[in-house]
Amino acid sequence: MSLKAPKRREKPMKKKSVLDLYKMRDAGEKIAWITAYDAPTASLAEQAEMDMLLVGDSVGMCIYGFNGTNEMTMPIMLAHTAAVRRAAPNTFVIGDMPFLSYQIDCEEAIRNAGAFIRHGADAIKLEGGRRVADKIRAISDAGIVVFGHIGLTPQSSGQLGGFKAQGLTADSAKDMIADAEAVQEAGALFLLVEAVAPEVTGIVRERLSIPVYGIGAGPDTDGELLIVSDLLGIFEAFKPKFVKRYAQLATTMKEAFAEYREDVKNRVFPGPKHVYNMKPGELEKLRKTLA
Repeated sequence: MSLKAPKRREKPMKKKSVLDLYKMRDAGEKIAWITAYDAPTASLAEQAEMDMLLVGDSVGMCIYGFNGTNEMTMPIMLAHTAAVRRAAPNTFVIGDMPFLSYQIDCEEAIRNAGAFIRHGADAIKLEGGRRVADKIRAISDAGIVVFGHIGLTPQSSGQLGGFKAQGLTADSAKDMIADAEAVQEAGALFLLVEAVAPEVTGIVRERLSIPVYGIGAGPDTDGELLIVSDLLGIFEAFKPKFVKRYAQLATTMKEAFAEYREDVKNRVFPGPKHVYNMKPGELEKLRKTLA
């Protein structure tokens, strides 16, 4: 596989606005976005001209080693959001509202969504359809851009029977369509559909006027999201069917770690070129003072 580094832009890229994202949809240009949790990744993604970055609560699995996402809290998510914003000032950033940061009541949902905006996010994402429509409406009415998220919603995966695809039956598909319509009616400006049968995604997109993005929802979308750890081949616990790995960094990293360990054991590293020597004559001066 041959990978080419993106060319350096002479001028910083212009950050996309909501209007720009709609214009891209109307022009038939797909949006490419990934998750980002840290400054180095966000900086590289911006250099590659990624359209958007999601500071996803998937950080719980990809960075913190949890089996799910519900352990994430507002302080953790805000810290990661601020890091991503500092490193990618010209990219549209979405903050992912963690479990119980919006489900309790509308006032708390608005306050927590606002905290993401204060920490640099351009929009927030929350999970659920009809059951959170009142929260979507409240946050939208507060002037905050909302991304809805339906289908496989990890925060409620227990109710879904685990991390399973949705919309595979007529009844399930009707639920997905009803949720999608509720999200739009409540005021969300964008919708993310996860692990939903592509036939259902196509119907959702036909029935909605807002952009519909997918992750594991087939090609009939206005853009695609991937988890950065899946894209780079770092996350090894499992590989969803919808993931395409564009690199195998886990293998590269393990090989580098093993080579470093061997160099240390064999006294190859550090070598003469890896040290900062004293200025000429200074060692002799030091020894005289120690005599």
